[in-house]
Amino acid sequence: ATKPEIREAVEKLFDVKVKDVNTMNVRGQKRRYGNNEGYTSSWKKAIVTLTEDSKTIEFFDNMM
Repeated sequence: ATKPEIREAVEKLFDVKVKDVNTMNVRGQKRRYGNNEGYTSSWKKAIVTLTEDSKTIEFFDNMM
């Protein structure tokens, strides 16, 4: 997904205002299965910053 797609999805799903979206591509790690070598899947990580006047995402309130 692109940064605009991530911004739109977070704003729509959680009803918040997004200030910034930073993304990074995380490379897969090398793994061995017996005698065979391979890699785990690569994936994209997104860090979303909310505006000051935005409400918090209630999903994460009970995790800390």
